[in-house]
Amino acid sequence: MGEISVTQAALIALWVTVVQARALGYSTLMLRFSPMMTGLVVGIVLGNVPLAMTITAAIQLIYMGMIAPGGAMPSEPAVATAIAVPVAMLAGLAPTEAIAVAVPVGLLGSYIYSFRFFINSFIVRLMDKYAAETNDKGLTFAIIILPIAVSMVLFFPLLFVGLYAGAPVIASFLSQLSGGTVFHVLGAVGGGLAALGIALIMKVIGKTQFIVFFLLAYFMAVSFKSLGINTVTYAIFGGIIAYLYTIFANENVER
Repeated sequence: MGEISVTQAALIALWVTVVQARALGYSTLMLRFSPMMTGLVVGIVLGNVPLAMTITAAIQLIYMGMIAPGGAMPSEPAVATAIAVPVAMLAGLAPTEAIAVAVPVGLLGSYIYSFRFFINSFIVRLMDKYAAETNDKGLTFAIIILPIAVSMVLFFPLLFVGLYAGAPVIASFLSQLSGGTVFHVLGAVGGGLAALGIALIMKVIGKTQFIVFFLLAYFMAVSFKSLGINTVTYAIFGGIIAYLYTIFANENVER
């Protein structure tokens, strides 16, 4: 795959715009905070879901434990994934190298999102006006329709141009540097950011007695890698262990 078609760029840009606009209600918050669903959409649109999800899994690591105070994030996961995954697929980047591409793109996305908040501050005045007039249709327009329209204007054109015109250019440039110092640096930086994401989630867990479960999951994944165990099986193991922990914890409390 050497380029992204107009339709593919439009579909991915539309998906991210809908997520950033919260057009599907509060359910889109998790779609915005986690790269995984955007990675799946990118994989479906570009016709290679396994590769897209492999790259997205690495990008997910840097956003583990990240919070959004006031709704603003230091880096927008959906925007970062929408650009970094196609670039990595076009250039043949390793997942850790794709992380180094995702970070600056996500940072740019956060600036756009903050600008959207700035514009919405003016929309609030219109909302107050309609509220004072008890204008139901006006409130619907100011609270739902207008903010979504603003997000469409801000995000869709930039993402479309970034995907259709920018991604192939960046991928071509990175392909020419294949195997050099730049790729080594990208891999090193990406690996360090992934480690930082893991450290953040361990910090968020907070209670030291729960960290043992994180370590157990990690060493199980490493030890059983040769067995080819899938994620569903690990989830079953996790559910059983969590159930047993709950039983024993409740018994100790009752005593």
